Amino acid sequence: MVTYIDAATAPLKNTGQIRLYGPEDFAGMHKAGQLTARCLDALVEKIVPGVTTQEIDDFVYRFGVENGALPATLNYRGYTKSTCTSINHVVCHGIPNDKPLKEGDIVNIDVTYILDGWHGDSSRMYAVGKLKRAAERLVEVTYESLLRGIEMARPGKTTGDIGHAIQSFVEAERCSVVRDFCGHGVGRLFHDMPNILHYGRPGEGIELKPGMIFTIEPMVNLGRPHVKVLGDGWTAVTRDRSLSAQFEHSVGITATGCEIFTLSPAGLDNPLTFGRA
Repeated sequence: MVTYIDAATAPLKNTGQIRLYGPEDFAGMHKAGQLTARCLDALVEKIVPGVTTQEIDDFVYRFGVENGALPATLNYRGYTKSTCTSINHVVCHGIPNDKPLKEGDIVNIDVTYILDGWHGDSSRMYAVGKLKRAAERLVEVTYESLLRGIEMARPGKTTGDIGHAIQSFVEAERCSVVRDFCGHGVGRLFHDMPNILHYGRPGEGIELKPGMIFTIEPMVNLGRPHVKVLGDGWTAVTRDRSLSAQFEHSVGITATGCEIFTLSPAGLDNPLTFGRA
């Protein structure tokens, strides 16, 4: 059962209201999130020098269909691929193609499956062979910033608390937080309210309440935070060509904290902890 903070009923679209979900909804999100996590786990052994991002995209599509799900990005607002693959200085929304990955690349793979009407949205960084220390450090900082944001995802905290936890850590590490993109409500809709900024001030923003479901997905640059979108209308890159990284989980606020729907069942959320770097 879905309820609302500001209204009892609303059509299934982004109305600007924040939906509050019940236990059955959380179970649906968990099932969808775990399918996405299993796909991201299965990609670990496939991300090697020479593989193309189109081959990755083909795998994501097949994995979803074989498990009764469809990729949410496929034909979403004209996007023609089943995943986003963002390499090195690409911040987000990189479009899969036939160019092979190279030794030392870092790549974010963003997958959202629709399973039984629920959206499981998550992304991870992958190391292509051996990384240089600068790239490795960026991945470390970005993953830690996600964890610090999730620590703030509990009742009584605010969206500003999440953003501040991420921003203060990232900037102390001499990196920058991208401000052009944010996390978002998710559930029956791919993109819903509230927006989750990855920067902010403690206590500001929207108060978190049990039943809220949203993504936290910080994008962190080694250089300056500024980005630009290329002529394809999707691919966002760092203006200074510095490396960028991102991690994303879908979470639901519970009575005492949050449930992370998209945790890796095999413990592979962080690519630097299982010998890939």
